[in-house]
Amino acid sequence: MGKVSKRNGIGTWAALALTAVAVAGCGSIKNDYNYGGVTFSGKAKPVKGDRASFVATAGPASASLDGAVGGAEYEGIKYCIEYLGTSDIDWQVGPETPRQQLDLSDNKVTFRGRCAE
Repeated sequence: MGKVSKRNGIGTWAALALTAVAVAGCGSIKNDYNYGGVTFSGKAKPVKGDRASFVATAGPASASLDGAVGGAEYEGIKYCIEYLGTSDIDWQVGPETPRQQLDLSDNKVTFRGRCAE
């Protein structure tokens, strides 16, 4: 077995401490969607009784419908990756839905989808 010097041990501990601080800070970073210089906030929630199905919203749609659509799609993808480990989604209402048929309320666009397993 090789020797471990104190110097290497201290450097290793310092690197681990810095990594821990960096990782701890990641939880506080807001992951909003940006489009055309505008930030679109959103969220995705599971449909009760079916964790693979979700509803995703994002807005403000009045700033840019395309930006809100991108934000809702982003939230759906994040949801599926976090809960089921896949980014494949079967959209009931999603980014390919004609714009005039989208569910717009409270200045947000709403998508419905199911994570493909």
